[in-house]
Amino acid sequence: MKYFGTDGIRGEAFHFITPLLSYRVGRSLYHFKHINNKIIICRDTRESGEMIVENIKKGALEAGLDVCDLGVYATPILAFASIENNCLGIMVTASHNPYHDNGIKIFNKGQKTLPEEEIIIEDVIDNGINLADVKEGKEIEIPGLINRYYELFLDLRIDKLLNIALDLANGATITSAKAMLKKFANVVSIIGDKPDGKNINKDCGSTHLEAIKKVVIEQKLDLGIAFDGDGDRVLVIDDQGDIFDGDLLIYLFAKYMKEHGYLKNNVVVLSKMSNLGIIKALEKLEIKVIQTEVGDKYIFKALKDEEGCLGGENSGHIINYNLLKSGDGVLNAWYLLKILYEYKVRLSDIKKEIHMYPDKMINIKNINKDISKDKDIVALVKHYQDSLGNNGKVIVRPSGTEPLIRVSVSAADNATVERIINDIVENIKNKGKGE
Repeated sequence: MKYFGTDGIRGEAFHFITPLLSYRVGRSLYHFKHINNKIIICRDTRESGEMIVENIKKGALEAGLDVCDLGVYATPILAFASIENNCLGIMVTASHNPYHDNGIKIFNKGQKTLPEEEIIIEDVIDNGINLADVKEGKEIEIPGLINRYYELFLDLRIDKLLNIALDLANGATITSAKAMLKKFANVVSIIGDKPDGKNINKDCGSTHLEAIKKVVIEQKLDLGIAFDGDGDRVLVIDDQGDIFDGDLLIYLFAKYMKEHGYLKNNVVVLSKMSNLGIIKALEKLEIKVIQTEVGDKYIFKALKDEEGCLGGENSGHIINYNLLKSGDGVLNAWYLLKILYEYKVRLSDIKKEIHMYPDKMINIKNINKDISKDKDIVALVKHYQDSLGNNGKVIVRPSGTEPLIRVSVSAADNATVERIINDIVENIKNKGKGE
């Protein structure tokens, strides 16, 4: 793909995500009018978002589609709207990336675009499309849509027993997280809730947990909940100040869902980045674990193939079909509060059930991502993986959303992790120098 990566189109705003590209994405939607003659658009809080949305709308209207612009709302709300209205949805966001990046995610009835659909869109981006005889669409409103999304939360009635902090990453959850989580917990502190167009994900949110950790420790709270810029991920800081990541959340959800008969086909889907301790803990509960490549499209495919309902990644992107047919950070935070209320336990107690394997990840920046496929690097990774067997893992992969190579190593002890990851990183950097 020329424009589409693992999570839509993403790149630097005004340079890669230009007004023309955005306009042509809107015009390309002519090819999808048979699905529904309307589209719904949302964006996060980046300063470039309005430019991109306005150009997509211009192109879509010229393509004969009716357009509902919801403004700033989280990606899961856009996915919900796309499902409920049986139509295309467009989310303008670069998720956890810094503000100068932006992106375009396209949903078809709640599901992200297929490769064959992306090829059609890319052809219009490059070559344009003749819409001379098309009747122009109009801007529309869909009354009550956001309130219908909020109804997803209303099955739960709990006392406000937990004292929590929220970190909204100065992003798209600034409305929905405040509106709903205050109903289910005593929200003592909220940070990252003053977006200015440039501070999304800046030293806050799920990619910078130091800020929420400080609040939890200083105010002696039960937990802190942090979202990413577009609200489809959630990570948590427990009462001890430790990170409760996506792996741990999925473990807790799977345990609860199995006990209550909600875990369809007794299967959980994880990415290959998941900690071995989580996999072994789930297997101890007699839950089948399927591992995929990194990326939610692989999680979705495996869930479909296995007819499962729960999966996700350690980054905090969790798909729970019992809540929504898409990853939703705020809904998953709500589900966590529900489970903790019913179990009457602290998050730090849950961690005691699992032996987490030491692991480490290093991002190598400013390097040719093709080096990850170099035969010598591939052979080195295989050598170390073979030596670890089932008691460790070694992963080298190019990022699908950023210009870097990720190296991840997990093993039974920290010394082994450090030895292996340092050797691999050094070899990759040396390859980069030789180019």
